[in-house]
Amino acid sequence: MNEFLKKGVIVLLGGIIQGLGMGLFLFPQSIPSGGAGGMAILFNHFFKLPMGPALWIVNFSLLLFGIMYLGKRFAVWTVFGMTITSLSIHFFEVYLIIPERNLLFDLIIGSVTLGIGVGLLMRQGVSNGGVGVLAYMLAFKRNILPGKPLFFFNCLIFFITAAVISWKIIFLALISQWMSTRIVDIIYSYPSYEVYTLDWRNKKA
Repeated sequence: MNEFLKKGVIVLLGGIIQGLGMGLFLFPQSIPSGGAGGMAILFNHFFKLPMGPALWIVNFSLLLFGIMYLGKRFAVWTVFGMTITSLSIHFFEVYLIIPERNLLFDLIIGSVTLGIGVGLLMRQGVSNGGVGVLAYMLAFKRNILPGKPLFFFNCLIFFITAAVISWKIIFLALISQWMSTRIVDIIYSYPSYEVYTLDWRNKKA
């Protein structure tokens, strides 16, 4: 039970920190936080789906794909993490306003904060949703750090989205992904605390 509660607290913290980076720093500057948003934009462009339902379809489809390989517990924890992140994004967007914004500051702080949140989630065997499901699956299967596949998947979608929609934000998105995924790998591989794996057995990082 103590292990369960500890994992719950860390997932809660990871979701809040991820939501802080996205809702307070990246989204106000129109910087995409990941590939799921890019895929949602493509759904909206080709099928005229509203962004909200399009993003839900992307996240839900990838989560179902992840359940086939990583199990139901992975899905339950991922849904919990995604919910906390979404609620946090809404809170920070609505209730915390930065009167004078600076693009470079928002880009750096938002990317670092995003990376910390995602790294905490992935250390607990939890995806941050969207393309993070695929990245975690590949990292889990090949026993590699998740930052590299996460960066690859997100950048691939960014390039496709930019080619179809607009190239205006591609450079900011790539810089943000490079910084945040480096932080993810640092947090994921840091050896000072225990990781709770998908089967809830403990192992040292």
